[in-house]
Amino acid sequence: MGHLVPGSSVLVSGGAGGLGEAAVRRLHGAGIAVVIADLAEEKGSALADDLGGKAAFVSTDVTDTDSVAGAIQVAQDLGNLRYAVIAHGGWGVAQRVVQRDGTPADLDGFTKTLDLYLTGTYNLLRLTAVEIASGTPAEDGERGAIVMTASIAGYEGQIGQTAYAAAKAGVIGLTLAAARDLGSVGVRVNTIAPGTMKTPLMESVGEDALAKFAANIPFPRRLGEPAEYADAAAFLLANRYVNGEVMRLDGAQRFGPK
Repeated sequence: MGHLVPGSSVLVSGGAGGLGEAAVRRLHGAGIAVVIADLAEEKGSALADDLGGKAAFVSTDVTDTDSVAGAIQVAQDLGNLRYAVIAHGGWGVAQRVVQRDGTPADLDGFTKTLDLYLTGTYNLLRLTAVEIASGTPAEDGERGAIVMTASIAGYEGQIGQTAYAAAKAGVIGLTLAAARDLGSVGVRVNTIAPGTMKTPLMESVGEDALAKFAANIPFPRRLGEPAEYADAAAFLLANRYVNGEVMRLDGAQRFGPK
């Protein structure tokens, strides 16, 4: 039976808001010490204060090795780092490969998107994994687990989503290879691929747009709740026979072209 190991800590990137905040609250409520690794200092600090003990905000640039290492050190100070949830976001570019004016898509936008969502994810994966791998194994040899975040856009990218879809497809492709890599050191790796989730950013589009999004979801005909992402992350961290898996969390939604 899966369980989260008492006395452990988890690093959550993007933990100051949205899906990451939900994961922070869920795991802290389960008794795991939490590091909120984010650049949103005001929100992250307020969340850590709200949670009280065994929670800390660390300003973290996921693409910077020293910055991530600092967050990992704080996590180790709070408990034995056994878990990581990689859920950061905050950037997007919407461009067709050939734009309406006949010019090509901006290469800088593509590169920045990959840097954040794919390179940043890999940076966190490699640095948290090496720390988790140094811990004491359980009876079955497991030392910990990592959950990454993709998107169903990684399977069904829409018009204008080439950069985002490529980055998230990269995370999907990374999952099994990383799980195989890290099996020898007792670290599991899984990924959640959310559909349309009711994050604060998504709510900002207005009720009419939200209703339109919900109408395209077979069942339940609504947007996903961040708490449902958090439940999925907790399950993947705790269930010790799930490894190398990408879990769609989308109400059977499949993105159309636009």
